[in-house]
Amino acid sequence: MPAPVRALTFDVFGTVVDWRGSIIKEGAEWTRSHHIQADWAALADAWRGGYGPSMDLVRTGKLPWMNIDQLHRRILDGLLEKFKISGLSETDKQRLNKVWHRLHPWPDAVAGLTRLKTKHIIATLSNGNVALLTNMAKFGGLPWDVILSAELVKHYKPDPEAYLGACRLLDLPPAEVMMVAAHKNDLRAAARAGLQTAFVARPLERGPGAKMDVSPEPEFTHNTRSFVELAEKLGC
Repeated sequence: MPAPVRALTFDVFGTVVDWRGSIIKEGAEWTRSHHIQADWAALADAWRGGYGPSMDLVRTGKLPWMNIDQLHRRILDGLLEKFKISGLSETDKQRLNKVWHRLHPWPDAVAGLTRLKTKHIIATLSNGNVALLTNMAKFGGLPWDVILSAELVKHYKPDPEAYLGACRLLDLPPAEVMMVAAHKNDLRAAARAGLQTAFVARPLERGPGAKMDVSPEPEFTHNTRSFVELAEKLGC
């Protein structure tokens, strides 16, 4: 039998919040307010597509340590040129870059987290930086007990130091911590570090036409379709 779970750590982008839909929605507001004609869905996909390669540049030492806000800005500057978006002031660019601070939760997220919080410590375990995750929590009403970030250990997931660092900061053995994510590679890396795992299917993360791998896997401690279902499985 697995050890009792005392804390749940959550991936955030795509697992807790709908990054793609949120960027498209705010992009439509920018079109109205700044008269920007852009394919916001394509821009959102390209912005997210630069996320992993940018972290790899930090991981391999080709870039010095940069937090996600800084990496997002590097990607955005290239995308503004690629999508031929001009006329933005530096203040505009800074606000647009911080759209990642204003992502909307999935419909089940707040209710599910609130239930899970009744019996467990709930924490972020995201590559997003602390300020980003804090602002997102205030914006979306996310009831975290604590915000943990790769920024605190200077290692991006899926480096084992990210998962083990979270356990150390919570003063818990990995076996008593459960990683919750919609991404199987994140969960497999957490499992290799000794954490329990919960897969939450998010079939719409990349839009209604995208093919997402949402099939359950017996290797994970739990497979669910929402945080509410996970709360039920954990007796919350």
